[in-house]
Amino acid sequence: MTNKLTHIDAAGDARMVDVGAKPPTTRLAVAGGIITMTAEALTAVKAGNAPKGDVLGTARIAGIMAAKKTGELIPMCHPLALDAVNVDFAFEADHIAVTATVSLTGKTGVEMEAIVAVTTALVTIYDMAKALDKGMVIGSVKLLEKRGGKSGHWIAEGHEAL
Repeated sequence: MTNKLTHIDAAGDARMVDVGAKPPTTRLAVAGGIITMTAEALTAVKAGNAPKGDVLGTARIAGIMAAKKTGELIPMCHPLALDAVNVDFAFEADHIAVTATVSLTGKTGVEMEAIVAVTTALVTIYDMAKALDKGMVIGSVKLLEKRGGKSGHWIAEGHEAL
């Protein structure tokens, strides 16, 4: 790691990194997070019986849309032409785990797009299920894996590579 801050220019002002000279490479990022809720809320979401309708279907679409809009939401992110965005759900004893996988062939990574997809899907689950449980807790949002670019392949401890 260098001490040079890539998003700060010589005058100390914020800037977007120039990726124009970088060669395009295949890039992938996986992020995850969870939303903990009551057993009753979890059962209703799993059965599709939430008052607002299809919780996971809506959360999946919201996550995909958010990944595509990341460059508009996060100030120093480049707008990217994503190749694929997948948002998946797994039911656990007291929570739903959300995983987003984002990929492209381009000049910059897609870590932020994966994280924004996960967080948006989680917040959408909260919105869709809040009538069932206002005490839901969103947490454990993190990057699980990234591939491509100068830093190569990185995997979070405990995560199995795709």
